[in-house]
Amino acid sequence: MFTGIVEDIGFISKIDNFSNMERSEVNLSDLKLFIQVSNLDISSIVVGESIAIQGACMTVSQIEYNGFYVNVSQESLKCTVGLSSKGEVNLERSLKIGDRLGGHFVYGHVDCIGQVYDYKPCSESKELIIDIPVNFSRFLCYKGSITINGVSLTINNVIDIDIYSRISINVIPYTQMSTTLHNLKKNDFVNIEVDSISRYIDRIMSVNLNLNK
Repeated sequence: MFTGIVEDIGFISKIDNFSNMERSEVNLSDLKLFIQVSNLDISSIVVGESIAIQGACMTVSQIEYNGFYVNVSQESLKCTVGLSSKGEVNLERSLKIGDRLGGHFVYGHVDCIGQVYDYKPCSESKELIIDIPVNFSRFLCYKGSITINGVSLTINNVIDIDIYSRISINVIPYTQMSTTLHNLKKNDFVNIEVDSISRYIDRIMSVNLNLNK
Protein backbone atom coordinates (compact mmCIF):
# COMPACT_ATOMS: atom_id res chain seq x y z
CA MET A 1 0.00 0.00 0.00
CA PHE A 2 1.14 3.53 -0.81
CA THR A 3 0.05 7.13 -0.17
CA GLY A 4 0.57 8.83 -3.54
CA ILE A 5 3.39 11.01 -2.19
CA VAL A 6 6.23 10.61 -4.68
CA GLU A 7 9.65 10.08 -3.07
CA ASP A 8 11.85 10.27 -6.12
CA ILE A 9 11.88 10.71 -9.87
CA GLY A 10 13.63 7.66 -11.30
CA PHE A 11 14.61 6.92 -14.86
CA ILE A 12 13.95 3.75 -16.88
CA SER A 13 17.35 3.41 -18.54
CA LYS A 14 17.29 -0.20 -19.69
CA ILE A 15 14.54 -2.42 -21.12
CA ASP A 16 14.98 -6.11 -21.84
CA ASN A 17 12.39 -8.23 -23.61
CA PHE A 18 12.30 -11.79 -22.34
CA SER A 19 12.18 -13.02 -25.94
CA ASN A 20 15.89 -12.18 -25.98
CA MET A 21 16.60 -14.01 -22.73
CA GLU A 22 16.63 -17.61 -21.60
CA ARG A 23 13.70 -17.36 -19.22
CA SER A 24 11.16 -20.06 -20.08
CA GLU A 25 9.15 -19.48 -16.91
CA VAL A 26 7.96 -16.01 -17.99
CA ASN A 27 5.83 -14.78 -20.87
CA LEU A 28 7.95 -13.85 -23.89
CA SER A 29 6.27 -10.45 -24.06
CA ASP A 30 7.15 -9.57 -20.45
CA LEU A 31 9.72 -6.82 -19.90
CA LYS A 32 12.58 -6.42 -17.46
CA LEU A 33 13.23 -2.79 -16.55
CA PHE A 34 16.17 -1.15 -14.85
CA ILE A 35 15.23 2.00 -12.95
CA GLN A 36 17.96 4.41 -11.91
CA VAL A 37 17.23 6.31 -8.70
CA SER A 38 18.15 9.86 -7.79
CA ASN A 39 17.26 10.42 -4.14
CA LEU A 40 16.15 7.02 -2.86
CA ASP A 41 18.64 5.29 -0.57
CA ILE A 42 19.39 2.20 -2.64
CA SER A 43 21.02 0.49 0.35
CA SER A 44 17.68 0.41 2.15
CA ILE A 45 15.84 -1.35 -0.71
CA VAL A 46 15.61 -5.14 -0.58
CA VAL A 47 14.75 -7.73 -3.21
CA GLY A 48 11.06 -8.63 -3.04
CA GLU A 49 9.78 -5.30 -1.75
CA SER A 50 7.07 -3.32 -3.50
CA ILE A 51 7.70 0.01 -5.20
CA ALA A 52 5.12 2.04 -7.09
CA ILE A 53 6.41 3.05 -10.54
CA GLN A 54 4.21 5.63 -12.28
CA GLY A 55 1.45 4.45 -9.94
CA ALA A 56 1.82 0.73 -10.69
CA CYS A 57 2.93 -1.58 -7.89
CA MET A 58 6.00 -3.59 -8.92
CA THR A 59 8.31 -6.03 -7.13
CA VAL A 60 12.05 -5.43 -6.94
CA SER A 61 13.81 -8.43 -8.50
CA GLN A 62 17.45 -7.30 -8.44
CA ILE A 63 19.47 -4.41 -7.04
CA GLU A 64 22.53 -2.58 -8.32
CA TYR A 65 24.48 0.33 -6.84
CA ASN A 66 22.44 3.01 -8.65
CA GLY A 67 19.05 1.39 -9.15
CA PHE A 68 16.96 -1.74 -9.31
CA TYR A 69 15.24 -4.14 -11.70
CA VAL A 70 11.56 -5.08 -11.94
CA ASN A 71 9.75 -7.55 -14.17
CA VAL A 72 6.62 -6.19 -15.85
CA SER A 73 4.06 -8.71 -17.09
CA GLN A 74 2.11 -8.40 -20.32
CA GLU A 75 -1.05 -7.93 -18.26
CA SER A 76 0.48 -4.91 -16.50
CA LEU A 77 1.64 -3.48 -19.82
CA LYS A 78 -1.91 -3.75 -21.21
CA CYS A 79 -3.46 -1.64 -18.46
CA THR A 80 -0.73 0.95 -17.84
CA VAL A 81 1.31 3.55 -19.68
CA GLY A 82 4.90 4.70 -19.17
CA LEU A 83 6.43 1.31 -18.42
CA SER A 84 7.45 0.22 -21.91
CA SER A 85 9.82 3.03 -22.90
CA LYS A 86 12.82 4.82 -21.44
CA GLY A 87 12.11 7.96 -19.46
CA GLU A 88 11.32 9.51 -16.09
CA VAL A 89 9.01 7.72 -13.65
CA ASN A 90 7.53 8.54 -10.26
CA LEU A 91 8.78 6.29 -7.46
CA GLU A 92 7.26 5.57 -4.06
CA ARG A 93 8.19 2.86 -1.60
CA SER A 94 5.41 1.03 0.21
CA LEU A 95 3.87 2.55 3.33
CA LYS A 96 5.17 1.46 6.73
CA ILE A 97 2.85 1.23 9.72
CA GLY A 98 3.41 4.36 11.75
CA ASP A 99 4.34 6.55 8.77
CA ARG A 100 2.51 9.81 8.15
CA LEU A 101 -0.23 9.45 5.55
CA GLY A 102 0.44 12.54 3.47
CA GLY A 103 -1.85 11.64 0.57
CA HIS A 104 -4.51 8.91 0.65
CA PHE A 105 -4.58 5.12 0.64
CA VAL A 106 -3.23 3.93 -2.72
CA TYR A 107 -2.87 0.29 -3.74
CA GLY A 108 -0.76 0.69 -6.85
CA HIS A 109 -3.39 -1.12 -8.93
CA VAL A 110 -4.06 1.00 -12.01
CA ASP A 111 -7.81 1.08 -12.77
CA CYS A 112 -7.77 2.67 -16.20
CA ILE A 113 -5.91 4.96 -18.56
CA GLY A 114 -6.97 8.59 -18.84
CA GLN A 115 -6.02 11.21 -21.42
CA VAL A 116 -4.88 14.77 -20.82
CA TYR A 117 -7.41 17.18 -22.34
CA ASP A 118 -5.44 20.27 -21.31
CA TYR A 119 -2.67 21.34 -18.95
CA LYS A 120 -2.56 25.10 -18.63
CA PRO A 121 -1.23 27.80 -16.28
CA CYS A 122 -3.55 28.89 -13.47
CA SER A 123 -1.84 31.65 -11.48
CA GLU A 124 1.33 30.05 -10.06
CA SER A 125 -0.16 26.59 -10.36
CA LYS A 126 -1.38 24.65 -13.40
CA GLU A 127 -4.81 23.24 -14.15
CA LEU A 128 -4.67 19.61 -15.24
CA ILE A 129 -7.78 18.44 -17.12
CA ILE A 130 -8.12 14.72 -17.76
CA ASP A 131 -10.73 12.61 -19.55
CA ILE A 132 -11.50 9.32 -17.80
CA PRO A 133 -13.67 6.42 -19.13
CA VAL A 134 -17.25 7.05 -18.04
CA ASN A 135 -17.62 3.66 -16.35
CA PHE A 136 -15.36 5.05 -13.61
CA SER A 137 -17.42 8.23 -13.17
CA ARG A 138 -19.22 6.89 -10.09
CA PHE A 139 -15.87 6.89 -8.24
CA LEU A 140 -15.16 10.58 -8.99
CA CYS A 141 -16.44 13.51 -6.94
CA TYR A 142 -15.71 17.12 -6.06
CA LYS A 143 -12.84 17.29 -3.52
CA GLY A 144 -12.38 13.53 -3.80
CA SER A 145 -8.97 11.88 -4.10
CA ILE A 146 -7.48 10.37 -7.23
CA THR A 147 -4.06 9.04 -8.20
CA ILE A 148 -2.49 10.22 -11.48
CA ASN A 149 0.75 8.44 -12.46
CA GLY A 150 1.24 7.59 -8.78
CA VAL A 151 0.58 11.12 -7.49
CA SER A 152 -2.19 11.71 -4.94
CA LEU A 153 -4.30 14.66 -6.11
CA THR A 154 -7.61 16.34 -5.28
CA ILE A 155 -10.41 16.68 -7.83
CA ASN A 156 -11.71 20.23 -8.24
CA ASN A 157 -14.46 19.55 -10.76
CA VAL A 158 -16.18 16.65 -12.53
CA ILE A 159 -18.22 16.86 -15.74
CA ASP A 160 -19.78 13.76 -17.30
CA ILE A 161 -19.65 13.90 -21.10
CA ASP A 162 -21.02 10.90 -23.03
CA ILE A 163 -18.37 8.16 -22.96
CA TYR A 164 -15.97 9.87 -20.53
CA SER A 165 -15.84 12.05 -17.44
CA ARG A 166 -13.70 15.18 -17.49
CA ILE A 167 -12.00 16.11 -14.24
CA SER A 168 -9.91 19.15 -13.38
CA ILE A 169 -7.11 19.23 -10.83
CA ASN A 170 -4.94 22.03 -9.49
CA VAL A 171 -1.24 21.12 -9.55
CA ILE A 172 0.90 23.35 -7.33
CA PRO A 173 4.48 24.28 -8.36
CA TYR A 174 6.08 21.89 -5.83
CA THR A 175 4.13 18.91 -7.21
CA GLN A 176 4.96 19.90 -10.77
CA MET A 177 8.69 19.92 -10.12
CA SER A 178 8.96 16.96 -7.73
CA THR A 179 7.04 14.50 -9.94
CA THR A 180 6.88 13.55 -13.61
CA LEU A 181 3.74 15.68 -13.97
CA HIS A 182 5.99 18.46 -15.27
CA ASN A 183 6.40 16.38 -18.45
CA LEU A 184 2.68 16.13 -19.23
CA LYS A 185 1.17 17.76 -22.28
CA LYS A 186 -2.15 17.73 -24.13
CA ASN A 187 -3.24 14.27 -25.40
CA ASP A 188 -0.78 12.37 -23.21
CA PHE A 189 -2.08 9.20 -21.55
CA VAL A 190 -1.85 8.71 -17.77
CA ASN A 191 -2.35 5.93 -15.23
CA ILE A 192 -5.47 6.37 -13.09
CA GLU A 193 -6.27 4.78 -9.73
CA VAL A 194 -9.56 5.82 -8.15
CA ASP A 195 -9.99 6.23 -4.40
CA SER A 196 -10.46 2.81 -2.77
CA ILE A 197 -12.98 4.23 -0.29
CA SER A 198 -15.29 5.17 -3.16
CA ARG A 199 -15.10 1.57 -4.38
CA TYR A 200 -16.25 0.22 -1.03
CA ILE A 201 -19.10 2.72 -0.82
CA ASP A 202 -20.20 1.85 -4.36
CA ARG A 203 -20.16 -1.87 -3.52
CA ILE A 204 -22.11 -1.38 -0.28
CA MET A 205 -24.73 0.75 -2.02
CA SER A 206 -25.17 -1.69 -4.91
CA VAL A 207 -25.54 -4.68 -2.57
CA ASN A 208 -28.09 -2.86 -0.42
CA LEU A 209 -30.11 -1.87 -3.47
CA ASN A 210 -30.19 -5.49 -4.67
CA LEU A 211 -31.22 -6.78 -1.25
CA ASN A 212 -34.05 -4.27 -1.04
CA LYS A 213 -35.55 -5.20 -4.39
